[in-house]
Amino acid sequence: MEEKKDKYSIIVPTYNERLNIALFVYLVFKHLSHIESIRMDATQIKGGWEIDFEIIVVDDGSPDGTQDIVRQLQQLYGEDRILLRARAKKLGLGTAYIHGLKHASGNFIVIMDADLSHHPKYLPSFITKQLDTGADIVTGTRYVRGGGVHGWNLMLKLTSRGANVLAQTFLWPGVSDLTGSFRLYRKSVLEDIIASCVSKGYVFQMEMIVRASRNGYRIEEVPITFVDRVFGSSKLEGSEIVEYLKGLAYLLFTT
Repeated sequence: MEEKKDKYSIIVPTYNERLNIALFVYLVFKHLSHIESIRMDATQIKGGWEIDFEIIVVDDGSPDGTQDIVRQLQQLYGEDRILLRARAKKLGLGTAYIHGLKHASGNFIVIMDADLSHHPKYLPSFITKQLDTGADIVTGTRYVRGGGVHGWNLMLKLTSRGANVLAQTFLWPGVSDLTGSFRLYRKSVLEDIIASCVSKGYVFQMEMIVRASRNGYRIEEVPITFVDRVFGSSKLEGSEIVEYLKGLAYLLFTT
């Protein structure tokens, strides 16, 4: 009996990403269609290996025509490779992942942003790290050698770094970057930890990784460079800092 090969479902929450989504999809296909270093769980083709994957776009009622662009991409790449699973309005990041998870056919889930702050060129590194280590979660980190941030001013860099130092001090999660959102999960692991998460927005990613660490799941890191969005406006607001501090306190006393 032939062993079932791994499949990767890439869940991408979107809101007003009309200017980014086509380039994002192109880059995913570019970097996953031919991977020279993959040795297992892939089909060998000339010049490399082909990974089985799908992209699930969870759009929260974007008024800018994002869904129209996704439908055009479906015609180009196929509706079995690009899945549009839209919602009527913005309902929160955590619920977007849960919504996408319901439609995912892969046994591994990749969560990333569509605004190109998470470059698809890192996807092969995530996959090879998981294959080499058997990790339950592979998370991107900006805070080890080879990682970094581009496009942020000094205040944003200090705020992000300070948030991580605080979390490291009080929560000791065993990873260097808690607030990043570029991750690969074993599907069963994601289903387990997301069911117990209560946070929203900026704090949600931190709660996910802290609960995974507390539950004993194996977490590995891959260095990435985060690049601030090129097109569109950032969705991060000053109120997120207050929410972060509240979330930090919540996790300190409940995990």
